[in-house]
Amino acid sequence: MSHARRAAYLTLAGISFLLGVIGAFLPLLPTTCFMLLAVWSASRGSPRFAGWIRAHPRFGPAVQAWESERAIPRHAKWLAGAMLLISMLVLGLTVGALWLKLPLLAGLALVGAWILTRPEPVADA
Repeated sequence: MSHARRAAYLTLAGISFLLGVIGAFLPLLPTTCFMLLAVWSASRGSPRFAGWIRAHPRFGPAVQAWESERAIPRHAKWLAGAMLLISMLVLGLTVGALWLKLPLLAGLALVGAWILTRPEPVADA
């Protein structure tokens, strides 16, 4: 792999990780999806960084559950569902154009249904 490509993957991993960390403290920004993107891109740019994310006490378990079982922990499902509902409420109250509001609400509802139907990790069951 070229040096430029490796640097691009590492940059994407760093930005994704940073956004994931911010998302841990900012309710409207998702954490897990950014961590998944970070570990995916880090595994191509810096396997050591990817291993560090997988071993991280706060972010690692969700990443490992997704990679091994395609599962989402129950607490993450509830948090995602709550954030999606809040987002839908805000969209419903602030977006005036019905042609825009309805597809956005439908899209968020579909994302929520998809998340809630994912299995929970075996360790959580």
